[in-house]
Amino acid sequence: MTRNFLTLSAAALLLFTVSCKENPNETEASGAETEAMAPAEAVTYNVDTELSSIAWVGSKPTEDHTGNLSLSSGMVKVQDEALASGEFVIDMTSIEVTDLEGEEATNLKAHLEGTLPGKATDFFNTPKYPTAKFVVTGVKTVDGKSVLEGNLTLKDVTKNVSFPVNVSYDDNKMMLKSEQFTIDRTDWGIQYGSQKFSDKILDSAISDDMKLTVNLVATKA
Repeated sequence: MTRNFLTLSAAALLLFTVSCKENPNETEASGAETEAMAPAEAVTYNVDTELSSIAWVGSKPTEDHTGNLSLSSGMVKVQDEALASGEFVIDMTSIEVTDLEGEEATNLKAHLEGTLPGKATDFFNTPKYPTAKFVVTGVKTVDGKSVLEGNLTLKDVTKNVSFPVNVSYDDNKMMLKSEQFTIDRTDWGIQYGSQKFSDKILDSAISDDMKLTVNLVATKA
């Protein structure tokens, strides 16, 4: 029987703040924090990379693009039915585009990964930065809900973030799924197409906001 013991709800991969903006789980970046250290008796769960993923949504005023990212490794440590520490590594070369097909999907994937000629630095530049990393720095309660906080490192830039998740257990498995949350890509130096850093008019600009949903499955070591 599944036992739900931890509900983490808050705003996105950076310091959680309640926002009145269009995106209810929009976050505000802050500096890196000290990573959480679990006690020796904490139980380790290893992330199942085949069953875990991160869904993403990028947008312009005229359209949205959707896709997924895979994880290359990860683990969490739990004590007394509470998340004590953890980290996971994101495989940035695994970018998948799900709203397009054929050549359109292939071209967008290559542009995001930075493998198109002359486009390496537009977005994620995966030949230079093939992975990203999230490291847990703590858990707190906001408005009666628990908030998971951690350092997100992307393109060698580290910011502290927080996002809403639900964690449940079933036998030897742990399932962690976040609410959809939003980060500002420019906080990690990804400025391509941003109205803030170019003379693009709003109708042709690419949104600074990226919507993310984390879905982890981990097995007791």
